[in-house]
Amino acid sequence: MSAFFATDVDVPDMARRVFVGFEAVSAVVPGEGGYSAAIAVKGLGATGAPHFHKVLPGQTFKTASAADDAACAELERLNGVTADAELVW
Repeated sequence: MSAFFATDVDVPDMARRVFVGFEAVSAVVPGEGGYSAAIAVKGLGATGAPHFHKVLPGQTFKTASAADDAACAELERLNGVTADAELVW
């Protein structure tokens, strides 16, 4: 899956939340016909690529900005991150 942080497509209001040992960031995933909203999870201070989780399955947005807005709203609903970097709702 190809993915990138929302700031890579000039979305200035990327959201970020910190959980025990992890940070979660709003992100977008480009695809055919538009963008998917996603949340990227990475260990605090870790190197390497984050783990991307598509959120709102089946929804595609015409712009990266719209997808990031949706990802920001989902990030607000997030309750936590497991030790395996999985999202907890």
